[in-house]
Amino acid sequence: MNTIDESDIRAFLQTLIQRKLSNSYINQVINAIKFYYEVVLGMPHRFYDIERPRKEYKLPKVISKEEVIAIIKNTNNIKHKCVVELLYGSGLRKSELLNLKINDIDSKRMLVRVENAKGNKDRHTLLSKIALDDLRLYFKEYRPKVYLFEGQKGGKYSGESVLRIVKMASKKARIRKSVSPHILRHSFATHLLETGVDLRQIQVLLGHSSSKTTEIYTHVATNTFKTIKNPLD
Repeated sequence: MNTIDESDIRAFLQTLIQRKLSNSYINQVINAIKFYYEVVLGMPHRFYDIERPRKEYKLPKVISKEEVIAIIKNTNNIKHKCVVELLYGSGLRKSELLNLKINDIDSKRMLVRVENAKGNKDRHTLLSKIALDDLRLYFKEYRPKVYLFEGQKGGKYSGESVLRIVKMASKKARIRKSVSPHILRHSFATHLLETGVDLRQIQVLLGHSSSKTTEIYTHVATNTFKTIKNPLD
């Protein structure tokens, strides 16, 4: 390994780029190489000149409130309807939805308790009155035992099922964009920002550890641009 020089490492990284692997993956490879040489072999700063790929900066994809309502109306049954209403109305990640227990729905305080979310943190987020009314109908019909949403044989509902619910309802609603559970979460945050909710409050609802993560929604919220007069007009 001591015979390998920077040109060899660069050539290896170039093959990873040609395979169209993500920037984050390539950065992890560089970190592993640096750890091996600098920590394991005790050769500090061996490859400090290797240029890292720039971090990808992508804006969140968002759909309109009208499109969200259309998706909800095109779900197949009350269970599917509640799944979409909670993904959007509470801004949940898919994994958070799947981990919800029955007693995580706080109807008195109109909150949803999210336990062991990303970063092993608990938080509360909003519970929609519309979603609560539908959840009561759903509970009477399906009678879940432990998790709020369970499979046909009991146990936790699958992520594939949630993804399929969103995709099928979006297709029936004739929405041309590709909609995922995470796009519903992005839309929840963006629509709150557009109605004047403070960024700090949105950060708490989403469970973001850094405000910079939440600030990205200012780049897609329509109220960011409403005060700007279009030069064509």
